[in-house]
Amino acid sequence: MGVVNARRVFALLAGVTAVLLGLVVAVGTGRDGRQDLAASAPVPTGAQETPGIEEEPVVPAAAEEWVGAWSAAPAGSEPGTRDGLPDQTIRNVVRASVGGSSTRVELSNRYGTRPVTFTHVTVALAESGGPAARPGSMRDVTFGEFTSVTIPAGGSVVSDPVDLPVTAGADLLVTVYAPDPSGPVTYHHIALEPVYVARGDVADATSGTGFKQDGESWRYVTGVHVLSQDTDGAVVVLGDPLTDGLDSPPGANRRWTDILARRLRQTPDAPALAVLNQGISGNRLLSDALPGHESRGVSGLRRLPTDVLAQPGVRTVVIQLGVNDIVGQPRQTDPDAIVAGLRTLAEQARAEGLHVVGATLAPFGGHSAYSEELERIRQQVNAAIRAGGVFDAVADFDAALRDPAVPQRMLPLYDSGDGLHPNDAGYEAMARAVDLGALLGGAERTL
Repeated sequence: MGVVNARRVFALLAGVTAVLLGLVVAVGTGRDGRQDLAASAPVPTGAQETPGIEEEPVVPAAAEEWVGAWSAAPAGSEPGTRDGLPDQTIRNVVRASVGGSSTRVELSNRYGTRPVTFTHVTVALAESGGPAARPGSMRDVTFGEFTSVTIPAGGSVVSDPVDLPVTAGADLLVTVYAPDPSGPVTYHHIALEPVYVARGDVADATSGTGFKQDGESWRYVTGVHVLSQDTDGAVVVLGDPLTDGLDSPPGANRRWTDILARRLRQTPDAPALAVLNQGISGNRLLSDALPGHESRGVSGLRRLPTDVLAQPGVRTVVIQLGVNDIVGQPRQTDPDAIVAGLRTLAEQARAEGLHVVGATLAPFGGHSAYSEELERIRQQVNAAIRAGGVFDAVADFDAALRDPAVPQRMLPLYDSGDGLHPNDAGYEAMARAVDLGALLGGAERTL
């Protein structure tokens, strides 16, 4: 049985000692599992000074730190999986927003009712999006040096480091095998990526033969971390279906967060940030999902500790929540309550040293739930956001998406067809509305 932590286990507590020309490096580990490195270079005993010659100072190499490269928020338990998926291999496809020299994976049993035991877990680079793996990239994953790990109901686990270098934008295969029945599968419903299943333990199969697509939901896997010295950390987006990418084409990676990650990689002098998508379709700011709709997750007010603060390397949080509180049932008709909820989230994140960016509520004038009263609520919330005092910076998605001629509606060019959710062009407009320079503020997290 591997090493398990009921909430999050950052399995790596590594010590690194390097002696190079008298350089001694001391390692400490922060509470989120990141490694903090400090260096000192003592003067050798008996060293002779050379008169008239100034020696150039030695600049230490940047420290490698663990940072989240990809994430998905556990949203609920998958219907029809009361006993789990015994004796089946599950292969998930995920895309890394940044690269690194080593890899870790995070697995979750948050919505399980019984322990689940995985006896074989692998990670590999995907060949043409999967389910086949790129030759030579398949790696077994261990947990406390064991190949088997048991995760209790409600728990999660982070693997040991895996010697698998990853480049930014690479597709990865995270494959798990559980031989025995367990409780319901913890999943992220709207993955917009295929998940593949095969009978028996074929977790280390490089070929995709024997795998068949079985929906578009990520199962058990909730994070991929990389060891990197080239990033400034991670920005985590806490959001609803507009962040989850609802109505975006499956397998295309055209969520606005995907486009933002590409902008950060391609724009000169942009901060080197990973982008972690913690959007859940149907999610609300103030209230949990109703019975029968558990895949919409718990309220945004409850998600900060597990879905944001627990991410390795997090520096900034973007909060994109509130519209479902207005259009969903039961409806929140008090704009002050929504603003207060957003302010509470921002204050809690700020207290942890995070920079907080907030999004205005997008227009929904063409949606079936639209009314003038609900529009008034949206406008009042947006006015409070723009007035300041809620967030450190604002991404004005309302201004980016609305039709200038009919501002309560989304521009038809950006509308997926239901008046509420954008299409690919709309997601592009959202990503372009984010000021890259505003993604890092003065606040730095104390570890």
